Amino acid sequence: MSPSEKAPKTFDQLAELQVAGLFAEEGWQVYFPHRDRGFDFVAVKRKGDRYVIRPVQVKGKYPENQKTDKQVFGYVGKLSQRDPEMVLALAFFERGEVPKLKHVAFMPDCMIRSHSKGFRCQPAKFIAGEVSPRGDHRKYFDNQGLKRVEYPGWGKEGLILPATDASFCEKPVSG
Repeated sequence: MSPSEKAPKTFDQLAELQVAGLFAEEGWQVYFPHRDRGFDFVAVKRKGDRYVIRPVQVKGKYPENQKTDKQVFGYVGKLSQRDPEMVLALAFFERGEVPKLKHVAFMPDCMIRSHSKGFRCQPAKFIAGEVSPRGDHRKYFDNQGLKRVEYPGWGKEGLILPATDASFCEKPVSG
């Protein structure tokens, strides 16, 4: 096989490990399964007298140079496992030979919709080669989004947040 026929480089575990590192930096314990059958890891954090447990599925988005502008950008495809308390972590990387993490969207189950290809969750836009949060989805991105993961009601509309942030999931829409 000539060099031009080789498959493109893949960075299958890069997104998983970087997202796991972000959880760990925020005080979560991160547990990886012996066999990956859906959830990439489980994150656990002690919050007062209880534990918060979140299964996490990570999807890395590595745009190539020919990627065109998209007003709606994120993940469309299959999810082998789902759970009401899960986190769908969408790791958005900058273009380049060695991917550099730009943003992570920490998405609750209530923001995942059915799609003909499986599911869709598209909290970002891709304009002029740059990924950025789309509209009200900014609250799910980066440090602000990761902080939301630990609150009661994650994954559904009943999130109990500090008084400074009462908004969360919009009502699910069909399709």
